[in-house]
Amino acid sequence: MIRLALVRHAKSDWGDSSLDDHDRPLNERGLADAPRMAAAFAESAGWRPAVILSSTALRARTTATFFSEATRVAVEEQEELYGAGASRILNAAVESRAAWVMVVGHDPGMTALAERLSGGGIARMPTCAVATFSWSTDEWAIATAVDPDEWNLDTPR
Repeated sequence: MIRLALVRHAKSDWGDSSLDDHDRPLNERGLADAPRMAAAFAESAGWRPAVILSSTALRARTTATFFSEATRVAVEEQEELYGAGASRILNAAVESRAAWVMVVGHDPGMTALAERLSGGGIARMPTCAVATFSWSTDEWAIATAVDPDEWNLDTPR
C-alpha cells in the first residue's frame, strides 16, 4: 500500500519585515496548531510515515519537527521543496522510494496537489492542514497513474 500525507506548514509570523521569506518563523497560532495536528495524526492516522520530507524554510522545518517528534520519524530537508509546485512535491515522494511518505511544504503547491489527488474534493489546504491519500498498490508508478482509493483532509479549525 502506498500512503502519502501532505502537510502545509503551520501559520507563520509576518511581524518582522526585515526577515527573508525563507526565514519566517511560526507565529503563536502556528506554534499551538502544529503540535496538536502532529499528535492527532500520530494517534488517528493508523500509519506512520517511513520518511518526512520538508522544505528548508524555517516555518516548514519547525512544523516538520513537531510531526517528527509525534511519529518518531526523522525529517529529511529538501531545498527543492521550498516553493515547489504540485509535480515537484509528488516527485519528491516518489523519489524517496518509501511506500509511506509525509511531505511538509507550502502553498500553492500543496493545495494544487491535494486538489489533483482528491479529484477536486480538496479545494484549499489551510495552514497546518494534513491531507492523506492511500492507494492499494505497492508501486508508486501505479499510484501516480490512478486516483487514490481513499483520501482525507484534517484541519486545525
